[in-house]
Amino acid sequence: MNSSKSPGLAGFGILKNTTCHTENKISVFFSIIFMTVGILSNSLAIAILMKAYQRFRQKSKASFLLLASGLVITDLFGHLINGAIAVFVYASDKDWIRFNQSNILCSVFGICMVFFGLCPLFLGSVMAVERCIGVTKPIFHSTKMTSKHVKMMLTMVCLFAVLIALLPILRFRAYQIQASRTWCFYKTEHVEDWEDRFYLLLFSCLGLLALAISFLCNAVTGITLLRVKFKSQQRQGRSHHFEMIIQLLAIMCVSCICWSPFLVAMARIGINESHSKETCETILFALRMATWNQILDPWVYILLRKAVLKNLYKITRGCCGVHIINLHMWELSSIKNSLKVAAISESPVSSKQINLQPLSSTAQ
Repeated sequence: MNSSKSPGLAGFGILKNTTCHTENKISVFFSIIFMTVGILSNSLAIAILMKAYQRFRQKSKASFLLLASGLVITDLFGHLINGAIAVFVYASDKDWIRFNQSNILCSVFGICMVFFGLCPLFLGSVMAVERCIGVTKPIFHSTKMTSKHVKMMLTMVCLFAVLIALLPILRFRAYQIQASRTWCFYKTEHVEDWEDRFYLLLFSCLGLLALAISFLCNAVTGITLLRVKFKSQQRQGRSHHFEMIIQLLAIMCVSCICWSPFLVAMARIGINESHSKETCETILFALRMATWNQILDPWVYILLRKAVLKNLYKITRGCCGVHIINLHMWELSSIKNSLKVAAISESPVSSKQINLQPLSSTAQ
């Protein structure tokens, strides 16, 4: 590596011939709006999830709530850090040469972009795996998936995402200022070195793999729940899983819609940048779609709760005039685990109900 080249100028090569322009005042306005909405939404979701976790920390849903809280907290810090840097860049008229002489800000921005991009995708896939185990192997889940183990999983996921984000720095590869001059990432223009291609492909493949794992596990969980519902008369025994699987499906759909364009674009650039049709405008649009993921994630937990779903069901039933779902399925608390529901079904209350039937027939 040529040591004569100043490391502070490593990220400035793309600033000379840029063809991607953004309206500064409008971009600053929308960046502030998105950051504010994202912070408020994630803060509200964190309050809801932490309250539920403190109340039901000994239940089977505690592990799901802990992972969901980790996901929303990650989104919150992503808005705080990335949003603050983006607003500063816009407010400074994107004059990177003036405020980024040592390339420290671009490196921090690039690390945060990679970390807060991959970490929520990883956590979404871990949540899907956790629910799949909880539905298909409830005894194993209740005995092995303790809060301590879940916290270890959260730590490992975050450390792995940090490692991926620090790889270019550890290899003395600077993050690059992109053509729009509004964000930093891996090198996406004039990609000739295999290592630059490797970083792009690694990021996109890990993101797409996380989405694929989420899809597979959610499919297995959904099919298992439907089979139990149609085969078993005790529908309540698994009713608490439906709320979580609906939330997981919503998270997966939001992640796929928001992140797929950006991940696919990075993969195409990494495979063959010279023949890639990705322009600065399309990459910037895909990036803005990806940022919507951090705004929409918390609303999944705010809106798709049991109480909200019951009200939506009542409204839908009133509009359609048909009985689609037996409302009694939602009457048990959504946080009761399978073992506790089984114990309730064998309690004296159920036996009393059975004994009351002959008495009522005798009275008649």
